[in-house]
Amino acid sequence: MPDASANEPRLTVGKLAGASGVAPSAVRFYETHGLITGERTAGNQRRFHDADACRVKVIRVAQRVGLSVAEIKAFLDDLPDAPSEADWRRLTERLVQEATERIQRLALVLDDIAAGDNLCDLPPRHKG
Repeated sequence: MPDASANEPRLTVGKLAGASGVAPSAVRFYETHGLITGERTAGNQRRFHDADACRVKVIRVAQRVGLSVAEIKAFLDDLPDAPSEADWRRLTERLVQEATERIQRLALVLDDIAAGDNLCDLPPRHKG
C-alpha cells in the first residue's frame, strides 16, 4: 500500500530554495504572486511539494526568456497540480516557441537600430 504521506508537502521555504537554486525571498515572491502554492502546517509553517522545485526552475527559465510574472502565471496555470512528463514537455515546447518568437521580434528591432537611420525617424511598426 502506498504511503499517503508521500504526497504531503514537506519542503520548507529554505529547502525549496536550495533545491531549486533560488533565494528564500524568491520562493516567497513566487508564492505571493501565485506562481507556486504552499500549504500551511498545524504550526502555520509553509510547506511545498517536491514538484514545486521543478516549477521554480521553470519560473527561472521563463524569467530569462523575458516573460513577466503574469505571463509565467498563465503558462503555469495550464499545468495540473501533479504534472506528468508529457505536461512538462508541452510546457517546454510552449516556452521554446515563446522564446523563438521573442528572438524574431528582437531581430526586427536590431535591424531598425542597425539601419543607420535616426531612431526618431523610424516609421512605427505594427504588431503581427
